[in-house]
Amino acid sequence: MNIKTENSSAQASWFVGASYGGTDDQLPRFLSEGIWENGYEDKHLDVVRSMRPGDQIAIKSSYTRKHGLPFDSRGQAVSVMAIKAIGTITENLNDGQRVKVDWTKIEPVREWYFYTHRGTVWRVLPGEWMTDGLISFAFHNKPQDVERFRNAPYWRERFGTVAADKHRFGWTKFYEAIADKLLTYRANRAALVEGIREISVRVDGLGHLAEDKYADGTTGFVKDICPFTTMGLFNRGIKDSNRKIIATELAKFLGVDEPVPETFEGIPLLNNLKSWYFPFEINRATDHIDALWGVFAAGIAYADTDDDLAREEFAKAFDSANGRRGVAWNLTFGLYWIRPWAFLSLDHNSQLYVSKKLGVPIGMHGPKRRCNSADYLAVMDVLEPRFQETAYPVHSYPELSLEAWLYKDPTDEKSPVGEDDAGDVDDGDDATEATAPEDVHVAVPIVPYSVDDILKDGCFLERNEIDRLLDRLRTKKNLILQGPPGTGKTWLAKRLAFALMGQKDESKVRAVQFHPNLSYEDFVRGWRPTGEGKLSLADGVFMEAIKAASKDPSSKFVVVIEEINRGNPAQIFGELLTLLEAGKRTPNEALELCYPDADGKRRPVHIPENLYVVGTMNIADRSLALVDLALRRRFAFVGLEPRLGTAWRDWAVKECAVDPALVADIEHRIAELNDQIAADARLGKQFRIGHSYVTPAHRLEAGDTKKWFQQVVETEIGPLLDEYWFDAPDEAQKACARLLQGW
Repeated sequence: MNIKTENSSAQASWFVGASYGGTDDQLPRFLSEGIWENGYEDKHLDVVRSMRPGDQIAIKSSYTRKHGLPFDSRGQAVSVMAIKAIGTITENLNDGQRVKVDWTKIEPVREWYFYTHRGTVWRVLPGEWMTDGLISFAFHNKPQDVERFRNAPYWRERFGTVAADKHRFGWTKFYEAIADKLLTYRANRAALVEGIREISVRVDGLGHLAEDKYADGTTGFVKDICPFTTMGLFNRGIKDSNRKIIATELAKFLGVDEPVPETFEGIPLLNNLKSWYFPFEINRATDHIDALWGVFAAGIAYADTDDDLAREEFAKAFDSANGRRGVAWNLTFGLYWIRPWAFLSLDHNSQLYVSKKLGVPIGMHGPKRRCNSADYLAVMDVLEPRFQETAYPVHSYPELSLEAWLYKDPTDEKSPVGEDDAGDVDDGDDATEATAPEDVHVAVPIVPYSVDDILKDGCFLERNEIDRLLDRLRTKKNLILQGPPGTGKTWLAKRLAFALMGQKDESKVRAVQFHPNLSYEDFVRGWRPTGEGKLSLADGVFMEAIKAASKDPSSKFVVVIEEINRGNPAQIFGELLTLLEAGKRTPNEALELCYPDADGKRRPVHIPENLYVVGTMNIADRSLALVDLALRRRFAFVGLEPRLGTAWRDWAVKECAVDPALVADIEHRIAELNDQIAADARLGKQFRIGHSYVTPAHRLEAGDTKKWFQQVVETEIGPLLDEYWFDAPDEAQKACARLLQGW
């Protein structure tokens, strides 16, 4: 057969299934007939038509496994993809069904870990380290760099080689084990109810199960129960000590060996008044609890497999259970409990975080203004690829849930979805159904942040320099970080804000970028159009920050202004520029704004002592005017310089995988260039090249250091030098050539 060499292909590679209906293996037929065939008449047709002769294709089989792995999975299920045959497409019949293939069977099958795909057809493009690794593994018999994959952000929490004391989300194994054991009771629910009833005799906190109303009008302990309500027994708004006791007793009854979690941080809780997933027996449809068991089983099957059929079955089961009385948003809580790494919880905090922080819309095409299965799966389809991005704020559903628990909306607006369940009345007479929110809001813990954390995050300043910056910010209230491009001004500004507050609290930091079109009306207060075609007065970012800081005098708030000299600060701040001074942050100095409050009244405004401003300024941008003297008097200005030294070299090697043999050479070349720039009378120190240019944003692949540096010089530093020496292009070209000389 003809398999192309690694470097010759820029085309797509295809990873396809060979099982129809989940069990019917078509591999022998495909190999004997020299074809691959789409198993659907109404799906993947356009994708199959896009397959081209010459494309590489592999037959895969996806599953999960906990044991017998070539690395320590710490008892977590690992996604596995077996490569069973590889080939080259020789002809596309253009019917959306079949392509002809020159096949080679792989015996024994080769297993690829972590980076797998749900679905029959997976189109993989080269160019990223994960896809390049998969293509090389499948078609060129190269080994998988398992260590790199298991330590990538998406998988690190579960499988990474991190110290035991750094492991988070250990609770997930206990929850998954509880779910697995519960599934065995699907056909024997009477035994499950009896076991729970026996626990309730000995343990406080289960009395709510004795309040069922039977069909004959009497009351008593529930006669039937769903798995989500069962797991909700230790996921309600009760004391952690009670949760642990109930969880321990339930684990004993089910035969679960995993230890009970020490903490439950970031796990969504049911409201005590809404902790049943079903109504009283007297009001309950006969198939209600069956439907909940159905989505429970389908959810586990979908999480533990990688195929279209499991997704379809889950979607059907979800929609069957969804919209029933007592189910509501907390159906997603339950799915998250049973498989935390596979399902998103859409509790109130997570809805807010996903829609406002991450900017991912949540569809609400299901019953009672909630998600249907298509909406729910669509959100996860957006999030899961993002989780694999190094710079994304979160890399898994447990991390998202924890961050959502910590997140507070800085605009103080209502959540765009699921905010008000009080008006979402379900039919029937279960009083609490229409009045109680589904989830419980628990106290948000403090996440400490200090100078140590700034240094750990990759700051190349000395500790005493950071201390000086914080001291100036505390004293002056307003600080501007100025310096050449690439010196980490923006990166440092927000971290200084967190260190000033002593905690990582995004809700108390507002970031805005100045630009020539930004106005007082945008930043402080002005007229805004409404949905009715009218105008209304609305506060800008700075007034919102003033109000938030005024309401909470015991906390520090920070406004970060990027590129403060790109706008007109005097015009943008207006009368508040005067009030920025540290000595004028008192009600005695309050001034009236140009615009009244929304109610038409004019109230004097002052900037509170606990509101700080951190700005950044690129002093090498010749297109910008000098900073207004009035602004300069009210800010402390601190210069940042290129930081290439021991700290930078250590970071570049350890965190960015820059070749240790080349890192000193890179430093030397940049230092020589900066000396030349500083000595040039037309430029000066403020035009030097910052360390950010030669600090990779992500880890480099082995052997890529030279290619990466060359690309940085040609596409980033070179154009900047052309701008610097616009009147002497030969000088810019020579400087560029010296950077790459002998490289």
